[in-house]
Amino acid sequence: MKGIRFRPEQEGLRTSLFDLEATVMEVIWDAHWPEFAVSDVHRDLERRREIAYTTVMTTKVRLHEKGLLGRRREGRRYVYETLMSRDEFIAQMTREVLQSLPPAGRDTALALLVERVAVADEAGLDQLEALIRARRERDDS
Repeated sequence: MKGIRFRPEQEGLRTSLFDLEATVMEVIWDAHWPEFAVSDVHRDLERRREIAYTTVMTTKVRLHEKGLLGRRREGRRYVYETLMSRDEFIAQMTREVLQSLPPAGRDTALALLVERVAVADEAGLDQLEALIRARRERDDS
């Protein structure tokens, strides 16, 4: 993904996207549109707050440039589609952050992940263990 930075002071999608970009992506993912135009997103956002059509259009262009939205020309307008689900986006962002760390930082990140899961509950540890087991089985094949 191009042009995406990590902002640790923010929460959720806003760690990787600016506020309006995150809001637009949340609208799109929540709506489950296979395809959509700027007007679809604008109409949904306007129910929540006053926002200019051109602001939504500019935001969608930025999301396209960042690789989150695909688009094609249909007459005088663009029709968009998501290029990844919310879960795929989060996985990709997590992967990029981990890969950007030096090897010692990755070890620390893994230790923190295990610590965080252990604090959550026993079921979280079981889930982590199952993921590790599945990965090992896949690597052995």
